Amino acid sequence: MSGITAPADTPRGEARDGVRVAHRQHWGWWILVAFVVLCTAALVKMLLTNDNLQWHVVGEYLFTRRILQGLLTTLALTVLAMVLGTLLGVLTAVMRLSPIRVLSSVAWAYTWFFRGTPLLVQIIFWYNLAALFPTIDIGIPLTGPVLFSADANTVITPFVAAMLGLALNEGAYMSEIVRGGILSVDQGQSEAGAALGMRGGRIMRRIVLPQAMRVIVPPTGNQAIGMLKSTALVSVTSTAELLYTTQQVYNQTFQTIPLLIVASLWYLVVTSVLSVIQYYIERRYARGGRRELPPTPWQRFQRGVANVRGRM
Repeated sequence: MSGITAPADTPRGEARDGVRVAHRQHWGWWILVAFVVLCTAALVKMLLTNDNLQWHVVGEYLFTRRILQGLLTTLALTVLAMVLGTLLGVLTAVMRLSPIRVLSSVAWAYTWFFRGTPLLVQIIFWYNLAALFPTIDIGIPLTGPVLFSADANTVITPFVAAMLGLALNEGAYMSEIVRGGILSVDQGQSEAGAALGMRGGRIMRRIVLPQAMRVIVPPTGNQAIGMLKSTALVSVTSTAELLYTTQQVYNQTFQTIPLLIVASLWYLVVTSVLSVIQYYIERRYARGGRRELPPTPWQRFQRGVANVRGRM
């Protein structure tokens, strides 16, 4: 009689009924584990014993008012740029898939330009927009009267320039993410909606986009985390975000490394929070799929406690 074997779709080392299947470990794995443990221990020792890191200075500035104000500006830029970029990305993706040649061509040109030029260049361009357009005039294009006119330096503040640069660049990437999610939905879903008498816009809102969210959410979460870190680029426009505020402080105190550690710690904290939010949003939109949802950290903790109690 042969031993217990796990089904083909069961993770390696586990059986479907919870029976643990033993596998012989290769000796090379033990060497790799020992090397990783030694490197980790050396890194931890360096972080704890290197006096040049000045952890007491890090603790002194970690919750200062200036740093927290810079953090709030960073969060505001991240949220505004992601919201505007996502809305613009959805609109551009729908235009790109439109059968109307003018709309699809304009959407393609927008995506091509903003994906093809560096984000830093775009931010600097918006910051210096007044050199190209001293005044901003809004009205009917070409023939219509001017309805609104204002000085460009008054309207395009450093914060607005940073937000425009981040949002327009993000919209180009989000358009490709949304377009890929829409194309992942079977064409028969749209045909079924049309057979029920639904119009194209309603089919997109009620049928296509909800199903496409399974494909859209994971890369969107990665884009949000990338956006948080991209806000550091707007320091070139003197926007008082986290990195620029940190630079102002260490230019006065000459404690460069500790202040950079402060900024890095806050980026890591916010990135970790965003990763947790992304994890649970992905679980929500993965419901009803073919794959079984993995347990949450809290569910794993509960199972661990139950296993310990069962052995007692």
